[in-house]
Amino acid sequence: MSSRTTFLGRLLGCFSTVVALAMIAHRETTVEMMATLLDRPVAVFAVGLIGVAAGLAIVLSHNVWSGGALPVIVTLVGWWSLIKGMLCLFLPQGALAAFLGGPSYDRFYYVSPAISLMLGLYLIYASGFADPEPAH
Repeated sequence: MSSRTTFLGRLLGCFSTVVALAMIAHRETTVEMMATLLDRPVAVFAVGLIGVAAGLAIVLSHNVWSGGALPVIVTLVGWWSLIKGMLCLFLPQGALAAFLGGPSYDRFYYVSPAISLMLGLYLIYASGFADPEPAH
C-alpha cells in the first residue's frame, strides 16, 4: 500500500470520525445549521468551493481503483466530495435542499453521522493508524 493511501486513509478516517461524533453530540445545532446553510446561497457556494477543492485534491493525487478496499474507498471519498461540491455550486437551492434530505433530514438525522462514523473507523483501522511506522 502506498504512503499516500495510508496518509489519506488516516486523514479522512480521523476527519470523518471527529465530524460524526460532533454531529451526534450536537444534533439540534447541526440540524439548525443545515437549515440556515441552505437558506444562504453564499454559504452554499463557499461549501461547494471547499468540497470541490478537497475532492480535486484527492482525485488528482489518488485516483486508484485497484489494490484492495482502502485505496478504492479513499478514491471514492474523493469523487464523492468532488460531486457534492459541484452540486452545491450548480444545483438550484430547492433541488439542493431536496438532495440533502429536505424535510426528512431531521427525521433520519442519525443515518449520516452513523455512516460517517463507520467509514471513519474503517479508514483508521485499514490504514493502520495504530501502526507507528507508515507504509512507504
